[in-house]
Amino acid sequence: MERQEGEDPVVPFSFETEGILENQEVCHITWTTAETKRVILENLHRSPLYGGKIEGVGPRYCPSIEDKIVRFADKERHQVFIEPCGLKTEEMYLQGLSSSLPVDVQLAVLHTIPGLEQVKVMRPAYAIEYDCCDPLQLDSTLEFLDLPGLYGAGQFNGSSGYEEAAAQGLVAGVNAARKVRGESSMRLDRASSYIGTLVDDLVTKGCTDPYRMMTSRSEYRLILRQDNADERLTPVGREMGLVDDRRWEHFLCRQEQKQEERKRLRETVLSPTEELNALLVSHETTPVASGVRLEELLKRPQLDYAALESVDAGRPALDPLVVEQVEVELKYEGYIRRQQAAIDEMRRLEGRFLPGDVEYTGIAGLRKEAQEKLSKVRPRSIGQASRISGVSPADISVLLIWLSSHTDKEKDKAGEKRA
Repeated sequence: MERQEGEDPVVPFSFETEGILENQEVCHITWTTAETKRVILENLHRSPLYGGKIEGVGPRYCPSIEDKIVRFADKERHQVFIEPCGLKTEEMYLQGLSSSLPVDVQLAVLHTIPGLEQVKVMRPAYAIEYDCCDPLQLDSTLEFLDLPGLYGAGQFNGSSGYEEAAAQGLVAGVNAARKVRGESSMRLDRASSYIGTLVDDLVTKGCTDPYRMMTSRSEYRLILRQDNADERLTPVGREMGLVDDRRWEHFLCRQEQKQEERKRLRETVLSPTEELNALLVSHETTPVASGVRLEELLKRPQLDYAALESVDAGRPALDPLVVEQVEVELKYEGYIRRQQAAIDEMRRLEGRFLPGDVEYTGIAGLRKEAQEKLSKVRPRSIGQASRISGVSPADISVLLIWLSSHTDKEKDKAGEKRA
């Protein structure tokens, strides 16, 4: 098999993890063979997925091995990832070999794969079929629109995957608790997080097959980076009561470090010395003839913090996370600014709320398809309405005009009551 070493340096899941981490296990890759394909095709009729016992639509992005053999018939082999389940077990997980085939066929398949000829199975693969609600019935808090107090999360909402289920469980759980306590809801928008994107996709677009969250689903993925996840979401966690004082102080300290470093890089000017120009030439970038700010040098693709260490005498000791974030923000500053402008416009439209009792069929100028889609989804705002498939920019213009007129009428009514 082909060894797959762990990432180096190790990037922890949590921003609270400190110290140097070391990889303690390795994964391996192997491949199915022509014999694997033969065994599966000869026993395909015994698979519930192909025998008619299961009628549901399977996950698009992690199909079973028999599904891959059928759907990608031209492929000679398929990858199998061998993943240790822990440090103190001999158990391995076979990623890429999910299956609904009977146990005897699964064993025969495994024995055709290089490296697995003598494998022993602790638990065979299995197929499940589950039902789900229509996520268009849900608000962005994951509360049912027609059943106040009932919240849905996980595969029940039409998604697939552990992280997706955990994300929805967090949103639904937080909002259920806050509702009981009479507090405002937590709503994460598309520009705040992948959780916000996941929830918005489900409640605005619905789904026809189990939904998986991928970076490509976000139009704001330049903002939704792993290096700034704490900056985006720790304040939300603090507001929700999930971030203690120690963690909050640590977060604020890191943010202050970042701002101070951005200021230092902006204000520090290096003279065009022989040492500096020799360094620039050695990194295949243009030498300078006059003073240059450190931030301008860091924006060059050929240079990074490590490359400039010898000419940056005033550099303070910084948290590696701060260094990464500052460097990313500088190098992509123009693109980030452009995406932030799009986010500001999105949030402006998100702030234009639509009444919950709107009769869309009665709004003149809305196309029939838009009336049907808007009536089904019942968007909370103009922003959400603009993301519904079948609602055009022209329909949004009609909605904005109607909303302005409706708002004016409501103000007039309120004025008459006061009079």
